Order: sequence, then structure tokens, then C-alpha cells
Amino acid sequence: MSDRSAFAAFQPCIEAIVREAGAIALEFFRHDAPTSARVSHKTCGSPVTEADLRVDRFLHDQLYALAPEIGWLSEESADSSERLEKEALFVVDPIDGTRGFAAGDPCFAVCVALVVGGRPVIGVVRAPALDETFVATAGGGARRNGVDIRVSDRRDLSGARISAPESMAADLRRSGLSFTQQPRLPSLAMRLLRVANGDFDGALSRANAYDWDIAAADLILREAGGALTDFSGRAPLYNRAEPKHPALAAGPPGLQADLIRAAKEGAAMARPKRAAQGM
Repeated sequence: MSDRSAFAAFQPCIEAIVREAGAIALEFFRHDAPTSARVSHKTCGSPVTEADLRVDRFLHDQLYALAPEIGWLSEESADSSERLEKEALFVVDPIDGTRGFAAGDPCFAVCVALVVGGRPVIGVVRAPALDETFVATAGGGARRNGVDIRVSDRRDLSGARISAPESMAADLRRSGLSFTQQPRLPSLAMRLLRVANGDFDGALSRANAYDWDIAAADLILREAGGALTDFSGRAPLYNRAEPKHPALAAGPPGLQADLIRAAKEGAAMARPKRAAQGM
């Protein structure tokens, strides 16, 4: 599994499996209406649907049959420290954007990444309700529905199209940045992919995204010419004991650096005010 060409050979099989998984999710989806799937809640309060669990089981069975030696990490499967002993593993989000999916928002996605040595080498994201499939292999470029994609060529952050949680958007405005705020899509992977295909110029994510939220989109964004890093400029590393990440920024490399700078400046300006309010 150390040969990059061997990884590339897996890509069509993984894509076919993810497409079929998307079709399973779509059976339960109702556009602008509650899902037909049973909905329950995890101990943390997050929703999980019958569709999430069905897709998770399907992906596990199919990917295990494809490559039984590869480890496994999924939002909807019990975690095991055994994955830490694996050089390669599948990182899976059966339905990224479950809240939106359950409410009838079509911007949800099935995400699968093959991670080797802490970084993704294959990424596949299928948004079945939008009929969009994003695919990338390390060093092989990124495509949406078979067509090459690239990040925005914008050079000036002022006026840029940026997607961010409202608290982080407020930090950007506080820094003096004038920008066009884009929707905060229910799927974090799809937010990153809107940067990858140039629809958004940049995006911010709060701390505590998990490996499965970002691994596949991370590779696709990078292969489209973009970058995903924390606010210190470090790229995410995957398959660690705690698979969570700090706040992240995505965009074309130069624009992303300016986006991080503005976000940090705005947050620093807010601290004295927040401290005073807490007294």
C-alpha cells in the first residue's frame, strides 16, 4: 500500500461504493420536508437517523470487502484504538449535514477518505440530492462530476465571498473587512468544496470538527489548488487518538492567509469587550 499508483487504483471502486451509499441516503430524503427515516439523538444531543446507520453499515461492509487490511474510523461506528496501529484507514461520514438532511435540506453528503500516514490520499464526496460527486487523488487533481475544478483566482480579500459561522463572521467584520457573507451550509464538507470549485473564495470553521467532517474535502480542496489549515498555518493530521481539530480556514493559499489574519485580529479586538462583560 505504499505505492501511490496502488492508491489511485482504489479510487474508481471507492467512488462507485460512495455513489451507491448516496442512493441509499436518498431513499430517506424528502426535499423541504422531514426525512422518512427514524430520528434519534446521541448522548451529546446530535441527531442520528436510520439513514446514517444504514449508510454506515453499507460503507463498512463494502469497503472492508475491498480492502480488509485498511483501518476504519466513522462518525457512526464505535471508535477503537486499533485504528492507531494502522498506516492506512478509511475515514467516513455516512451523512455529513444530518440536521439539514433530516429537515429536507439537499446540501448533505456522503464522505469517504483513504488516509495514509496521517494525510488523505483519496477523497470522494457524494451529494446525492444535488447530483454532485467530488473526487480527488493525491497528485491527480480534483473533479466535480468528472470536470476539473479549481479554487477562485481572487487576490484581494476585500469583497470576497466567505462562508463562516456568525461569531467568526462578526470577528471578520470587527477587523474592518468588507466581504460578502455566503450561506453556512449544513455540511462542512460541502462548505469546503464550494471553496474548492470556486463558488466561495474562503471559509472558516469553528474548533472541534472531526476527521470525518473534513478529511475527504481537505484532499479535494488541496488538489483544486487550495489550502485547509488551522490558524497557525498547519495542515490537519488525521488518525490521531483524539480525532478533533482546532478552528480552520480554507481558501486559495494567499487569500487564506489574509483570511486567518483578519479572523485573528477581529477575535483579539473582541476579547477586552467580552472580558468587561464578564466582570
